[in-house]
Amino acid sequence: MGVSVSASTAIIVAGLFFAFTTFYPVAANGLDRVSDAQHGINERALERQNTDFAVTNATFDADTETLTVNATNEGSVGLVADDATLVVGNEYVDVGGPNASTTVDGDGDTALWLGDETLSVTVTDTATDIGDGTRVVLVVESGVRDAATVTEVSA
Repeated sequence: MGVSVSASTAIIVAGLFFAFTTFYPVAANGLDRVSDAQHGINERALERQNTDFAVTNATFDADTETLTVNATNEGSVGLVADDATLVVGNEYVDVGGPNASTTVDGDGDTALWLGDETLSVTVTDTATDIGDGTRVVLVVESGVRDAATVTEVSA
């Protein structure tokens, strides 16, 4: 073998070494990102499986124009009351807004809604026409939802 063959072999080996040293970190980082994404998907699926609640009743007081929705957390996951979404008659109601208040087992100072506790959402001054048979849907942050129909009460 001459010098040119040895030199070209050394250049090829050096090129392969350089290519491998740049390819390996890229492949390892890509695999880590895919693994992290799959882990996140599995965690969210487990959270959805452990989330369970039931809207026990929804009442509307026509005299005070106040809607009250009660729901019981029957799952093993603690939920954040202010992160819930309420839909009344196909209209979005901001649970954390100025026209709504939340209490968990009568305590208005907490937003943590744990298992076997009852969340009460009281909404006043809605632009939606509410009456008997209006459908309310409560959705929590994991996407789990439950619905009920409104019953009208008068004092």
